[in-house]
Amino acid sequence: MAESSSYMQPSIPKFDGHYEHWAMLMENLLRSKEFWNQIEEGVIVALDVGATPEQLKAAEESKLKDLKVKNYLFQAIDRTILETILTRNTAKELWDSMRQKYQGSNKVKRAQLQSLRKDYENLNMKIGESVEEYFSRTLSISNKMSVHGETLTEGTIVEKILCSLTSRFNYVVCSIEEANDVTTMSVDQLQSSLIVQERRMKGQRDQEEQVLKMSHGGRGTRGRGYGNSNGRGRGRSTGGRGHKFNKEN
Repeated sequence: MAESSSYMQPSIPKFDGHYEHWAMLMENLLRSKEFWNQIEEGVIVALDVGATPEQLKAAEESKLKDLKVKNYLFQAIDRTILETILTRNTAKELWDSMRQKYQGSNKVKRAQLQSLRKDYENLNMKIGESVEEYFSRTLSISNKMSVHGETLTEGTIVEKILCSLTSRFNYVVCSIEEANDVTTMSVDQLQSSLIVQERRMKGQRDQEEQVLKMSHGGRGTRGRGYGNSNGRGRGRSTGGRGHKFNKEN
């Protein structure tokens, strides 16, 4: 049982230079362990004089939790980075130092957000791109925008996708807009509908290609027969001319 419990322990996300993504994963881990208050509030310090037994107990528990959080952070952050962090006495100090180093200033974040907005505005489905691939690209940009302070509603994303699909989905878009209120439609609902239509179109295309192959195969057989007949005819005709020439000689 001990081995099974150890195996189910969540892995500690390693910092790979992408602060926003790492911080999101790390926060989720610490919240699941009920340790996030150590990052938000820091260590509880009890007064040396006049502290009640309850306050002293709370302070000791807070110190123990802080050590556990620091242990997670030490495992998540590479040694070369830890050596550049001067204030790391508590988990909160360590976390704040990482945020200041890697999250970037407000000016940098605004520039990144402007770049993401431009990418979002220029989004269009590529020829040959699947529905899943296009949704993945779109949601990746919208999630990055959310991290940088601008959250897009599902209705906005749905409208963007419907307006930027390739022409082969034109009739599908019309039918979706007629049958649904796209302002209240979720991204998952739209993706599901488009995937179903995409599979139908692929099935029809495969069927047409199969019929075309069979049609070409039939003409090919007739062509070979016709060619053989002509070959035999030309052979007899040539032979006849050759026989006549011999007679004249």
